Amino acid sequence: MDLDRLPGFVLFAIGRTPVTVGGVVAGVAVIAVGMLIARLAGAGLRRLRGRARHGAAALYIVEKLVTYGVVLIALVAGLSTIGLNLSSLAVFAGAVGVGLGLGLQGVVKEFVSGLVLIFDRSLSVGDFVELEDGKRGVVQEVGPRAVRIRTNDNIDLVIPNSKFIEGPVVNWTLRGHTRRIHIPFTVGYGCDREKVREVVLEAARSVPFTLPETDAQKSQVWLTGFGDSALKFELVVWPSLDAVKRPGAVQAAYTWAIAEALDRAGIEIPFPQMEVRLRSLFGQEGEAARRALRLAEPEGHDHPAQPAPRTVNDAAEDLARPFAGSDREDGPLYDDPHPPP
Repeated sequence: MDLDRLPGFVLFAIGRTPVTVGGVVAGVAVIAVGMLIARLAGAGLRRLRGRARHGAAALYIVEKLVTYGVVLIALVAGLSTIGLNLSSLAVFAGAVGVGLGLGLQGVVKEFVSGLVLIFDRSLSVGDFVELEDGKRGVVQEVGPRAVRIRTNDNIDLVIPNSKFIEGPVVNWTLRGHTRRIHIPFTVGYGCDREKVREVVLEAARSVPFTLPETDAQKSQVWLTGFGDSALKFELVVWPSLDAVKRPGAVQAAYTWAIAEALDRAGIEIPFPQMEVRLRSLFGQEGEAARRALRLAEPEGHDHPAQPAPRTVNDAAEDLARPFAGSDREDGPLYDDPHPPP
């Protein structure tokens, strides 16, 4: 066969439209170039979004629109270059579409759900979300099939888009710059409640990621109940937005600070126990009853406990690490303030 005639060699025909070798090669080349342009454009917009201080959510929508649009145009241009008349394939395309709809309805469902998520703006890259089953993390990507979430343990979760459409999702950072955190703790009966309040509030304000108080956002200590062996309290506090995205570390940091403050103040942190009191013995009470039972006064009873020395709050130090951003693909979300040499 003459090589000069190879590009015009007819492979097959669709209706009255012949498909030649040259047309197929040119069409594949057009599609490949379109895919490359879409990838380069997406990478450029992604890099721009990572550097932008404002409007990252809008840039993410632009990135997806440009990527999907270039790919679609490349496919149409490639098929036209091959020589296919798309208008003449309407009936065939309709039949194929019905077949794909029945066989790939799950994929189409996730794709449409992804588009809804992108344009709805109730879920954006960088948001800290929690699903109904308790899974939570920072949104890294809203893809055509699934949303990728990275937990604070540096684990990537790939969750179908429809889960965010059909089920309840808690978006911790949708609006506002913080949220209120409740830290439960207990103290022994007989403790000075006002002193407990002052000590715990001072400890909370000393934590570096606690926001300055305003009329609408104040750190408070609530007495919430009476336990079997302790008074139940809650510290209500407003931490910074970066701290909100790490609720486990926030809980641990405030709990550690409260325990340390109560120890220094000499306030008892109780544990479950049963106390038996002998009020009288053969008509005798108090010291007389103790002597009758030949019980000595416990050693060190007259000496109050010494305040415990200050310790290291590891969770607070972990929360001091700056947020590295949701675009980091090869490492944790938070920078290490003391990297290895």
